[in-house]
Amino acid sequence: MQPTTRSGFWRETDGSRVPAVEAYKAWGEAAYPTLIAIARDYHAVITYGELGKKVQADTDIHTTQQLNYWIGKVLRHVVLEAHRRGGPPLTALAVDAEGRVGDGYKLVLETAGEAAIEDDLAREEHAALARLRCYQRYCPSMPADGGTPALAPKLEAKVLRKARAVEPAPPICPACFLALPVSGVCDNCG
Repeated sequence: MQPTTRSGFWRETDGSRVPAVEAYKAWGEAAYPTLIAIARDYHAVITYGELGKKVQADTDIHTTQQLNYWIGKVLRHVVLEAHRRGGPPLTALAVDAEGRVGDGYKLVLETAGEAAIEDDLAREEHAALARLRCYQRYCPSMPADGGTPALAPKLEAKVLRKARAVEPAPPICPACFLALPVSGVCDNCG
């Protein structure tokens, strides 16, 4: 029987309803190989939105629910499956639009028996190391030195912009208000 409106969870091909639990399981199973494919590209990441669209397309199960209500359940499946298989935490490759792993990353830490990391940048640096482990396991074209951890590109650019913005302004000559050279003696005033 076809639903009159698209709500909840359904198969796109025939419109049949799908229980939420079944949808989360199918999406989690589809997300696992998708994240392995991302890990094959050194320093690649995927946004939650891109991952959400991909797993819906791959499984033919769709929803009108907002992504933030269900993507965590999908990533939970991946965290637990990667841990069960003894693999690296693939969910470190999934980031928000800003390039951050976010609060859901706590499950990766918990599953590995590590303490939660409350500091945002410290959590992102941990995720960068986790991503490196993913690339080392799955990327066929790793650098000869084994690679380096890196923040997600968008987040790294933001951190670099922020670091540049806090560079101290050069000292100013009190007489002519020009920047003083390294010597501290104004070239203009002598």
